[in-house]
Amino acid sequence: MALSVPGAALAQNAFYRGKTVTLIVSDAAGGGYDIMARTIAKYLGNHIAGGPRIVVQNMPGAGGIVAMNYLYTTAPKDGTMISAVDNNTPVEPLLGTPEARYNARRFNWLGSPTVETGLVIVWHTVPVNSVDDLRKHETSMGASGANSTPSFYARLINATLGTKMKIVAGYTGQTDVYLAMQRGEVDGAPSIFLNTLNATQPNWRTDKKIKVLLQYGLERAPSLPNVPSALDVAKSAEDKMLLKAGLAEVGLGRPYLMPPGVPAPLVAEMRMAFAATFADPAFLADTRRMNLGVNAPRSGEQLAKTIDDAYRTPPEIVQRLRKLSLH
Repeated sequence: MALSVPGAALAQNAFYRGKTVTLIVSDAAGGGYDIMARTIAKYLGNHIAGGPRIVVQNMPGAGGIVAMNYLYTTAPKDGTMISAVDNNTPVEPLLGTPEARYNARRFNWLGSPTVETGLVIVWHTVPVNSVDDLRKHETSMGASGANSTPSFYARLINATLGTKMKIVAGYTGQTDVYLAMQRGEVDGAPSIFLNTLNATQPNWRTDKKIKVLLQYGLERAPSLPNVPSALDVAKSAEDKMLLKAGLAEVGLGRPYLMPPGVPAPLVAEMRMAFAATFADPAFLADTRRMNLGVNAPRSGEQLAKTIDDAYRTPPEIVQRLRKLSLH
């Protein structure tokens, strides 16, 4: 009966009173997604009628796809499970990833505390200073694997802007790429998120250790007014569509969801709770202290629209995207 009443009555009846809500994190413990999720978990229950206990559980694997498959098929649909998922996972079916056995548009999207901005950077000693220079000179860019996120973005930018970034794969992670840049093994990195850079190397921009040549995302970062945006640099309408589809995951930030089939009043209540958490002064103070980069939170409705827009990409553009993703 509680699931059939309107949202206001649900809040009065406190459906969540005495319950435990499990927050699945599609990454391993200790990473950025995990730290953000655990910080949200500290405050989220305060904004849900009934004050449920929020318990974080990690479910890493296949770049977040393991958790997404579980949430789509097996997870409880009674409102007691939510998830923090990698922002690449909603678009994996669009890219043709065979392991992604879910329809991203059927999930109940709850919101994101942030949007991401990708950056193309080079070390300060490298004689490359602009996008035009990236077009004229082959520039070596460190990445983990040929099908990693940085490699994909390097291919996407090369294909749409005519740059000549050369992927040098084999590094175990971003920290190793940082070190390789400093040793002169590679010129730079094709995909560093601004929030991550601010958290891990906060002085690199101010001390001019790096040059930020390009930013990419569905919107410009206010803190980078003089850095060109890929969407502004792209010339043809087709290239802009390809970029928008490829950059959808950047616009999703660090998304949260509920499985398909959860009653609408519970989804509405959880969306309001996330919005209230993102505005909670104590939560914001925590995120500032930990340099978690909370900026421009997005609602569940906004995330759903971003995903829907990506899946409306014309088939011929999707084919180009799939070739770049190596699926």
